[in-house]
Amino acid sequence: MDMRPTLLLLPGLLCDERLWRDQVAGLADEADIAIAELTQDDSIGGMAARAIAMLDARGTQDFAVCGLSMGGYVAIEVWRQATARVTRLALLDTSARADTEAQTRRRRGLMALTRTGQFKGVTPRLLPSLIHPDRLGTPLADEVRAMAERIGREAFLRQQQAIMTRVDSRGDLARVAVPTLVGVGAEDILTPPELAEEMAALIPGATLRRFTGSGHLPTMEVPELVNAALRDWLAPTGHGFP
Repeated sequence: MDMRPTLLLLPGLLCDERLWRDQVAGLADEADIAIAELTQDDSIGGMAARAIAMLDARGTQDFAVCGLSMGGYVAIEVWRQATARVTRLALLDTSARADTEAQTRRRRGLMALTRTGQFKGVTPRLLPSLIHPDRLGTPLADEVRAMAERIGREAFLRQQQAIMTRVDSRGDLARVAVPTLVGVGAEDILTPPELAEEMAALIPGATLRRFTGSGHLPTMEVPELVNAALRDWLAPTGHGFP
């Protein structure tokens, strides 16, 4: 019998399974890993319900859940929809806040451009907001752009709609009663460390990890640091953090 816990991984905006490649490889001995499909729904609630349904189809009862960026919004919603089944929660480079008016305006602008055929995925102009400056012009930057191209125009529109209509989750975090990891790239400018600090302060007993040398995508940028943090988080006692 496979005694490994199930680990549900939730990608971010314009990200696919490549986001988690090094975690799938590095944590295979620790967890039975499932990666959710977050391209079909235009609400965070719908994304969470689809992810839970995927686990139901696998016959999974209890599971740990880890999300990055948009996936973090979905992770909190998965916890809300299946609280009794979630054994651990990890929130990477994300926020518990709803969109600001300015953020929503920017998203609507991008969506309008996309509908007129100007979807460009992740362009070189946007890469500095996603990855550490030292990784610009590297194969990793090319992989980030390739992920966006694979996700495509229609899924991008659905994901943006979901993100800008999400609820503010800060009021719910005090009810989280499972081992929780909050992680963030130390140089993340999209969801900066202060947002991670806010979440960690609101979740009882949460552990905060800053990933040095990383921007918004530490699972790709510094996978060894992320994997070490996730191993500690998955430790059977739930107290694997230093």
